[in-house]
Amino acid sequence: MSAEEEAPGQQRQPEEEEKKPEGGEEPPPAASPAPGSSPATQRKTQSFRALVLTGHGGYDKVKLHVKTEAQPQLKAGEVLVRVKACGLNFAELLGRQGLYDLLPAPPVIMGMEGSGVIEAVGEGVEDRKVGDRVIAMSRSGMWQELIVVPADLTFPMPEQMSFEEGAALPINYLTAYVMLFEMANLRPGKSVLIHMAAGGVGIAATQLCQTVPDVTIFGTASASKHETIAQGGVTHPIDYRTRDYVEEIRKISPNGVDIVLDPLGGSDTQKGFSLLKPLGTLIIFGAANIVTGQKKNLFALAKTWYHQLSLTALKLMQSNKTIGGFHLGFLSDEQLIRTTLLKLVELYRQGKIKPRIDSCYHFEEVSDAMRRMHERQNIGKVILIPEAKKAKEKPTGSDAPADAPAESAGKSATDETKKEEEEEEAAAAAAVVDEAGKL
Repeated sequence: MSAEEEAPGQQRQPEEEEKKPEGGEEPPPAASPAPGSSPATQRKTQSFRALVLTGHGGYDKVKLHVKTEAQPQLKAGEVLVRVKACGLNFAELLGRQGLYDLLPAPPVIMGMEGSGVIEAVGEGVEDRKVGDRVIAMSRSGMWQELIVVPADLTFPMPEQMSFEEGAALPINYLTAYVMLFEMANLRPGKSVLIHMAAGGVGIAATQLCQTVPDVTIFGTASASKHETIAQGGVTHPIDYRTRDYVEEIRKISPNGVDIVLDPLGGSDTQKGFSLLKPLGTLIIFGAANIVTGQKKNLFALAKTWYHQLSLTALKLMQSNKTIGGFHLGFLSDEQLIRTTLLKLVELYRQGKIKPRIDSCYHFEEVSDAMRRMHERQNIGKVILIPEAKKAKEKPTGSDAPADAPAESAGKSATDETKKEEEEEEAAAAAAVVDEAGKL
């Protein structure tokens, strides 16, 4: 679920005393005093780790902070969860670049999904108890070791489910389920195009399609991922980097497909619409094409905007096709969210779905985690682990010491990344100028 101000289910941080950060880091977000507390109130304190977005920009804007908090006084209906694993989503890449409108302004703790153990329950909470293993959701704030959330946004985990799987389930599978079954009305015998089929939503959508008989799945991914996604259920893997996926689909299915799930935007939305069979459905749920380098790329934004699909109501009517948009962050129907997630947990229990974990990174390695997703190297879900990395371990993909600040993992590639960003911006600018000249 994406970050949203004044949204139902907004997380509440424990009351805290900030430890003075070293190295000139920006201070973490301030927390409001717990209800009913006073300076004279004596409560136990404890330290916890959190990843704080201190500003918009590159990987170095996400910093690791250690906070000291007073024992929170829970409101009625709330629970305190010790987070064991968190999910990384594309929304956090957008948020870091300042491209995610629903995320509060920095400094802010990102993160929309996680799993952990309940450490305390508030008044009126009867169906949760201390020690329960749960999946937890929040509009933001999950990237910390301790979080206060409404009890009705926690979900008991099956015994066989790991914390990593619990953190990987909510956002990707909710998104895929609502698009396929609530919006596109997936039925036996239909065909579906899934872009980024090796990503979290792509794998979730593939598994959910397999719960319906005789569904043909076209999936785009780089060639190195084809064997994996084919084993996972994709009928026709297509290498979008070396092939025109529209032509490849037409070779196999001349009439196109029934459903297109589009997380890309821009020209790919136009292609998706053109691929639809009569009465087909295009669901737009992202704009991954606007993210190129570490920082916001105005040329990529302009190029995506320039190529966006534009239709009149008359043209849409005459096409006999359906276009829908989905954004979990703007979905305010919490009852739908709860009932859908319970269905997904049951599908997991039955063995019909199972999150694929690509990799796990400790909080110290958040730069590496973001880079892996940004460069589309992952096959499945990237997970963040709040627990401190042991001294003997090396951060994944980095020579940085185990106690290094979170941003240090990205410094070794700074020059290379800067060059890459400059080349991408120049290429995008040339493309926009070229297209404009055709008008």
